[in-house]
Amino acid sequence: MKVEVGKIVNTHGIKGEVKVKSNSDFTDIRFQPGEIVEIERKDKESITFTISSYRMHKGLHMLTFEGINNINDIEHLKGETLVQERDHEEIELGEHEFYYSDIIGCTVFDEEDTPIGRVIEIFETGANDVWVVKGDKEYLIPYIADVVKEIDVEGRLIKISPMEGLLD
Repeated sequence: MKVEVGKIVNTHGIKGEVKVKSNSDFTDIRFQPGEIVEIERKDKESITFTISSYRMHKGLHMLTFEGINNINDIEHLKGETLVQERDHEEIELGEHEFYYSDIIGCTVFDEEDTPIGRVIEIFETGANDVWVVKGDKEYLIPYIADVVKEIDVEGRLIKISPMEGLLD
């Protein structure tokens, strides 16, 4: 099974480097040189790339691919999504760790079973992940034990105990 690991948001320079917005919490492993990423396209053949270089720049992941040395070879892939095999031999999930793809799309409920919305995005803050939950408006839910009480990946639901002001 494949998981979405990022999206090519732009090119950088003229030598074929791309800016990638990550959708993965294991970028230090997934974007290492030698790793394979794939672009699955609806009506066209999938394209597989081997990562040649990786660095961070202004909050984005900068990648180059083997055999791509010119902006013209990669520019047409702006907006495309990168996928990888879900089960990566070097990734071991600890207790209370989940793949982003397991969390995105889950419905979030409060302790009275009132639906708040669905997780649409996850971003890292350094201290903890923050889940963007879209309901009647957008909420930012910190992934911390005081707030997130239960995660049911199979049932696609999350129970939280919101801190004061979190849902205002």
